[in-house]
Amino acid sequence: MAEQQVGVDAGAELDRQLERLLESGYPAAAGRTEADLVELVEPLRDAVTSTGQGMGAREPSRSWLPFVVVVTSAVLPAARSMPLTSLRGTPGFVSKDTPDIERFRPIDTIELPHPEAYLLVDVERGDDLRNLAPNEALVRITGRGRTPLTVDEGISMLVTSPDVLEKNHCFSLVGSRCGDKRVPALWISGGAPKLGWCWAGNPHTWLGSASTAGRVGA
Repeated sequence: MAEQQVGVDAGAELDRQLERLLESGYPAAAGRTEADLVELVEPLRDAVTSTGQGMGAREPSRSWLPFVVVVTSAVLPAARSMPLTSLRGTPGFVSKDTPDIERFRPIDTIELPHPEAYLLVDVERGDDLRNLAPNEALVRITGRGRTPLTVDEGISMLVTSPDVLEKNHCFSLVGSRCGDKRVPALWISGGAPKLGWCWAGNPHTWLGSASTAGRVGA
């Protein structure tokens, strides 16, 4: 039997992400109790611990995470969950230029495994896709057999792992669109995480496009 590589314990990582969700104020903001949120996320533990979700393959970093616990806008809309993100203590916000953030929905090729909570697996920030227009990045992502992140998924990743967002390493969320030429994106403004949009055909040297290998439900 091949020797298993040493990595972060998957169950402990799930506990850490759940604790981040609780500490951020998700339950109160959603009008639920902490026990409600635990009950929502806990069924995902079997999926994490049974496969390890790549935890032993490589060490998590700012640019790659083995899995991310996602809590969707069905529980808490983006306009209310984005302020729960933070960067070095400064809370995030939705750009004033994007008052219609709730119009951005998952694209047709994305099927969510659960309406309220699920896992992303093998999550990349998309550093190698910087300076590519989101439209072109989407072609690259799908060509690799991967799928782009949605608004809900990007926010969840920031809540549970805020260090993924850093200067010159920000990312588009090509998995959410609203029927026009805009693509939502996360970047840093005034030292805070900002959720806004960029044109689908415009590249930026500091903006990649985040993706995942797949989505897993309980």
